[in-house]
Amino acid sequence: MLEVEELVTSYGAVRALDAVSLSTKDGSITAVLGANGAGKTTLLRTVGGLVAPDSGRVRFDGTDVTGWPADRLTRSGLVHVPESGGVITELTVEENLRLGALWRRDRADRAAALREVLELFPPLAERQGKLAATLSGGERQMLAIGRALMSRPRLLLLDEPSLGLAPLVTLRILQVIEDLRAATGLTVLLVEQNARSALSVADHGFVLSLGRVVATDRAEDLLADDQLRHAYLGF
Repeated sequence: MLEVEELVTSYGAVRALDAVSLSTKDGSITAVLGANGAGKTTLLRTVGGLVAPDSGRVRFDGTDVTGWPADRLTRSGLVHVPESGGVITELTVEENLRLGALWRRDRADRAAALREVLELFPPLAERQGKLAATLSGGERQMLAIGRALMSRPRLLLLDEPSLGLAPLVTLRILQVIEDLRAATGLTVLLVEQNARSALSVADHGFVLSLGRVVATDRAEDLLADDQLRHAYLGF
């Protein structure tokens, strides 16, 4: 579903990604792990079309999408949920959700997608007409994910969904992601600093350090590697 080859991305003189290569299988959840400053968010921003790479290739479902802007990627089925969600607080919950499918011409499908998201996240259904500014941190994260799902993505780039959230809320969001994969075959590339939580739902994981891939393995094997966990994952 996604192939990243020798990706290099810099901010001025700082090389944030240094020849990063990874791939994800169709219908899988893949975790990208590492400490702050490892390059995790830059990876998603580059794959998602928000940052232009210096070199390397990004292929989505066999198509070279290197350098495509975010809106074109969204229309192709690759959708990025940024760190902290980026909801528009001046709009209502429903208005935020409808923005996610604004480009879709099938009105019946847009309505169906809205119903599905509200069923998936009951707190959003309860606050459908309220301003997003009134939502809790967990509800805003649900709203950001729900807005992305309105476009019916095939690949979801999800950046730090647990950031600043209570453990129970984090578990709820990760469970929804796992359920979505099981129900729809959605492929997820999950960036998460809480490595234990991410690996609990992931099939496979990559560990970044200073912009480089330092380890890749099945999720259960990464969890079982004490030396790796202590060196890079913080538990």
